Amino acid sequence: RMDLEESGGGSEQAGGSLKLSCAATGYGGSSYCMAWFRQTPGKGREGVASINDENISKYIDSVKGRFTISRDNDRHILYLQMDNLKPEDTGIYYCAAGGWTRWCPEKDEDWYDYWGRGTQVTVSS
Repeated sequence: RMDLEESGGGSEQAGGSLKLSCAATGYGGSSYCMAWFRQTPGKGREGVASINDENISKYIDSVKGRFTISRDNDRHILYLQMDNLKPEDTGIYYCAAGGWTRWCPEKDEDWYDYWGRGTQVTVSS
């Protein structure tokens, strides 16, 4: 079993930056995929980015060049650096963890077994 807890959400103006963190506890290894998903107003939950323990990452097109996913395997923490924020980035951001693969899926919710409770990100224009 793994527990995930997000932090770092908040309110920011368009063009600003926020950094999200996700602490993973209850699992001693690091050989698993991790990802960030978000639920935006009027939409279902969508994948944002994914990463494996070798730091191979994937992003959805709308955040490429603006968001950076990273992880500290020793401390079991996942990060999402969000720069040049846009109002459409507003939503609840969830951390997720699932089985290992070289190219962790950034959009497939079903791949991920463990989820955090989410942290709110609000971007104003």
